Amino acid sequence: MCLILFAHQIHPDFPLVLAANRDEFHARPTAAAAPWPEAPWVLGGRDLLAGGTWLAICQAGRWAAVTNFREGASAARGERSRGHLVSDYVTDASTPADYLDTALGDEDRYAGYNLLVGDGVEVFWTSNRRQGPPRYRSLPPGIYGVSNHLLDTPWPKVRRGKAELAKLLRPPPGAGPDPDRLLDLLMDRTLAAEQELPSTGVTAELERALSAAFIQTSDYGTRSSTALLRHRNGTVLFAERQFDSTGRTSGESRFEGGAGEGWSIR
Repeated sequence: MCLILFAHQIHPDFPLVLAANRDEFHARPTAAAAPWPEAPWVLGGRDLLAGGTWLAICQAGRWAAVTNFREGASAARGERSRGHLVSDYVTDASTPADYLDTALGDEDRYAGYNLLVGDGVEVFWTSNRRQGPPRYRSLPPGIYGVSNHLLDTPWPKVRRGKAELAKLLRPPPGAGPDPDRLLDLLMDRTLAAEQELPSTGVTAELERALSAAFIQTSDYGTRSSTALLRHRNGTVLFAERQFDSTGRTSGESRFEGGAGEGWSIR
C-alpha cells in the first residue's frame, strides 16, 4: 500500500474503519482480493511476483498492511519482499507484540517499510526507518494516516485523507460508514502545490505525480483501492476496486465474513 487511512476505536459500531490505496508498477503481476486457498480464513490480494501481500485480514479480525518508505533511486533492495511481513502475520497465531518482537529481528532484510498489525482490539505500528525507540507503538484511539514516510507525516494527501475520513465518520445517527464513500475518498487526484512537496530522492516531476492520493503515470500508479470495515460484533466487510493503467476501474469485489464463518461474496 502507499496510502493507508484508518480510524481505530473511534466509531461506536465499527472499531476499525480503513481506506487504502495500493500503488505499484502496472507490469507487476497481481491477484485481486480473494480467500487464500492455503489459508481460507484469510482474505487479501496477492503479489504474484515475490509473494506476500499489501493488505490482508482474517475472519477473526487479525489484519495487517504495509507501505513502502520512499528513499529514491539510491534505496537498497531488500533480501525479502515487504509483503511477507503481512502474509506472515495473518497466517500466524502469536499476539501482535510477539510477532513484532520476532519480525523486527530481521528488519534489515527488508527495504524501508511501515507496518501496521492489528488483532481486532489493538493496532500496532512500526517502521524499519523509525527514529529511536520504541521499536513499535500500540496506537491509542484516533484517526491515522501513513503514506511513504512515517506514521502521520503530514504530507498533503495524508492530511486531506484524514480530514475526509473524519467527515465520513459523522453520518446520521444509526448509520454506519459507507464503503462506497470510502472508496470514492481514495480517488482524489489532487496534486500537492510545489511548496508542499516532500523531498524523497526522486525528481520534482515524479514527486508531484506521487503527491496525489490516486496516482496515474504511464508505468506506475494506483492498482487497487480497499475499504475495510470491522463491526463490533466481529463481522468484516472488505471491498476492493481494481484499476488498469489508464486509471479506469477494471474490476470490483466485495466479501463479508466473521469468526467461525466462511467468506461470502456480496
